Amino acid sequence: MTISFQAPSKDKAELESGPAFTPRFDANGLITAVVTDAGDGELLMVAHMNDEALALTIETGIAHYYSRSRGKLWKKGETSGNLQSVIELRTDCDQDAIWLKVKVAGHDATCHTGRRSCFYRTIEKDGDTAKVVVVDDKIHFHPDEIYGKN
Repeated sequence: MTISFQAPSKDKAELESGPAFTPRFDANGLITAVVTDAGDGELLMVAHMNDEALALTIETGIAHYYSRSRGKLWKKGETSGNLQSVIELRTDCDQDAIWLKVKVAGHDATCHTGRRSCFYRTIEKDGDTAKVVVVDDKIHFHPDEIYGKN
């Protein structure tokens, strides 16, 4: 890893307007990453990056994340072929979140369920409870064929 990150400035003006990229990782060493399609702007996923994933993403132009559930680095699309090429990488005003605009290879699907986006359900009120309703049921690839049966 050749890219390293400096500690964020305590000077708010420098953090918000200065030229240095100094990501503010949380107490677990992670930063939130919001991912959208570079072409049509659809929200594809929200994930997390540690310093290694962020550095690899910048160095290679391919999105890498940190899987909290697996506790390890994760090159998105490495198994499915749906690699995410980063078209643009942005940070928010206080540098504690990242926005990736990506082009998805392969099946043009991001979700491990085979759908284009991880946000394929809406939340609706159902009496005194809430329920989820699938609004995108198009499967771009069959997960069992790619990942094996769980």
